[in-house]
Amino acid sequence: MKEHAIVIGGGLAGCEAAWQLSQAGIPVMLYEMKPNKYSPAHHHENLAELVCSNSLKASRLASAGGLLKTEMELQDSLLIPCAKACAVPAGGALAVDREQFSALVTEKMQKQKLITVIREEITELPDKNAIIATGPLTSDLLAEKIELLCGNRLSFFDAAAPVVSAESLAMEKIFLQSRYDRGEADYLNCPMNQQEYEDFWNALVTAEKAPLHEHDKEFFKVYEGCMPVEVLASRGIDTLRFGCLKPVGLRDPKTGKRPYAVVQLRRENKNATMFNLVGFQTNLKFNEQKRVFGMIPGLEHAEFLRYGVMHRNFFLNSPELLNPDYSLRNAETIFFAGQITGVEGYMESASSGMIAGKSLARKLQGKSAYILPKDTMTGALANYVSEGGISEFQPMGANMGLLPALSERIKGKQERYQKTAELAVSRLTEFLQNLE
Repeated sequence: MKEHAIVIGGGLAGCEAAWQLSQAGIPVMLYEMKPNKYSPAHHHENLAELVCSNSLKASRLASAGGLLKTEMELQDSLLIPCAKACAVPAGGALAVDREQFSALVTEKMQKQKLITVIREEITELPDKNAIIATGPLTSDLLAEKIELLCGNRLSFFDAAAPVVSAESLAMEKIFLQSRYDRGEADYLNCPMNQQEYEDFWNALVTAEKAPLHEHDKEFFKVYEGCMPVEVLASRGIDTLRFGCLKPVGLRDPKTGKRPYAVVQLRRENKNATMFNLVGFQTNLKFNEQKRVFGMIPGLEHAEFLRYGVMHRNFFLNSPELLNPDYSLRNAETIFFAGQITGVEGYMESASSGMIAGKSLARKLQGKSAYILPKDTMTGALANYVSEGGISEFQPMGANMGLLPALSERIKGKQERYQKTAELAVSRLTEFLQNLE
């Protein structure tokens, strides 16, 4: 019998890792604690559940998100084709019907003969040939074992945005448009004049927040990449107008002018019966969310299908612990993958699972580690996780700043990003062709 691998966690990273192992001919035991036990953010028993936004970020190549997804496709990703099959209109972004997406991934995983899905909580760490992809909401018992193994843990809080029903929206106050008219007009836009915005801002910064559990307070540390909207607003009255409420690239057809501020709603499912409030991750009490967000034009009588929530997450101090293939430096057949490593975002998590799965498979086959060039987006993320930056290590999503500067000077940002992306794809293609 072939030596098997263990993957702990059935999220995006765990599914991608298990899939890559199986494609290399390695038998995999994938452990997922749902439905026997759920984290505070999970609600459905299917694998690859999307718990925050349903957007997988931009699709165009000349963007960090688009480049990452292109690279993942070139490496035979499981999740990118699944996402495309479950896509909902979202302008220039790839967004999915989250229930269809997780159902499709679950179906493919269960049909793969080399993958055995075991619905059981793991409380002890394997001593070899394992990928730990338990996410930022790792159960307490396993988290204790990880801390003993790694000797370091950092905590922060993450927040999810609310979802409202389409039929409850006052559409006469809302217009349909994508920013700068990129792609289809797939976003609902709720325009605000100055008075409406200032009233909303005052209500938001004075609204009552949900209390934190006593044992969480010492760990309270808001993560910049998923900032609760009320925390962002508290930094100044115009902060939101330069963030999630920025009106740039939008024009209200009623006035022919750019609004003072705009709240955007994005489709949550293919049937467009549900929309989420873009950038409105929050820790406000539920009744306060209904009151304050009901001040947004068009949302006065909104039905909240899901309120925003906030929960504690943790991630490793990876630059002290991990190699650029996400293996532990002191135990190189033990890997970590997903947000627990310090990558931020759905596809970023999946890409780490992909690298971990491919690398563990190669090690079991007596081959060299799977370490991608630093001038690819996938490789640049892995390099950041293993080396960090010049300041305290914090989670990082895909961005063009991770890639080396071009040797030629290109003035326009889009032209520069396009050239950078093309070089990354070329470099990855060359790497894959020359791979042992």
